[in-house]
Amino acid sequence: PFVDTEIVRDQLYQLNVHESMGPDGIHPRVLKELADVMAGAFLSIYQRSWQSGEVPADWKLANVIPIYKKGVREDPGNYRPVSPTSLPGKVMEKIILGTIERHLKNNAII
Repeated sequence: PFVDTEIVRDQLYQLNVHESMGPDGIHPRVLKELADVMAGAFLSIYQRSWQSGEVPADWKLANVIPIYKKGVREDPGNYRPVSPTSLPGKVMEKIILGTIERHLKNNAII
């Protein structure tokens, strides 16, 4: 997909600083505050990923955290899993989604 530094920067600016860190330990506030500096580096990684058809292995990892819902705490069925993943990976997913949505709208597919 056609993506430039501005698109990556915009996605970094839109990160929710109240989200939790993924397994890479990168806090969303850091990426948001360094968006101008990091956009070019991420664009390079994203382009390489698109060309090779592979994503960095770290982006496939997730920490599964059980979150208590209600009821007896000893019952595993009373927990729901939350799986924070890599923020750079999430940003790339949002960029791809936006590209697909634009293509579908511009070509009157949806």
